[in-house]
Amino acid sequence: MDVVIVGDGPGGLSAALFLAKNGLSTVVYGQDKTAMHWAQLRNYLGIDEIHGSEFQKKARQQVGRFGALLQDRLVDAVVREGSGFIVQLDGGERVSARYVILSEGKSPRLAQELGASFEGPRVVTDRNNQTSVPGVYAVGRSARPGRSQAIISAGDGAVAAIDILSREKGQDFSDWDSPPK
Repeated sequence: MDVVIVGDGPGGLSAALFLAKNGLSTVVYGQDKTAMHWAQLRNYLGIDEIHGSEFQKKARQQVGRFGALLQDRLVDAVVREGSGFIVQLDGGERVSARYVILSEGKSPRLAQELGASFEGPRVVTDRNNQTSVPGVYAVGRSARPGRSQAIISAGDGAVAAIDILSREKGQDFSDWDSPPK
């Protein structure tokens, strides 16, 4: 697997969309228990108003259409192995990945176990949402605990994905689609 994403809120799903759309094998592990199910979106650009549960349903469908796998699984651990990572799932199954994106919400357990740097409750990231652990990104509420918004979390996921795609291509990459003629 190229990229494992832990968490299926707007940050994780946005990252999955960009990555899968651009050909990287991507799996999202999450149980759709995001805070979005208690949200009413009125401040998401391009959407007049939508209940968070309906937003999640549409986002999950879109991500699946682009080829990302959505798995209702818990991640027990993530450990570095060589130049990549081993992700251990509930039940003991192990999946290898070159990159990991953590969208863990307000309890960033895996980021702590991997040794990522923290400032208080916040996972420290660079401008591309990469943590102090090379190849590990933190998006959404983990990186912005007091400033969490669906659209910001989705932007975080997009930034992390574009950084991974740029690294893979060896140059800056933009995901730009032209309208059909």
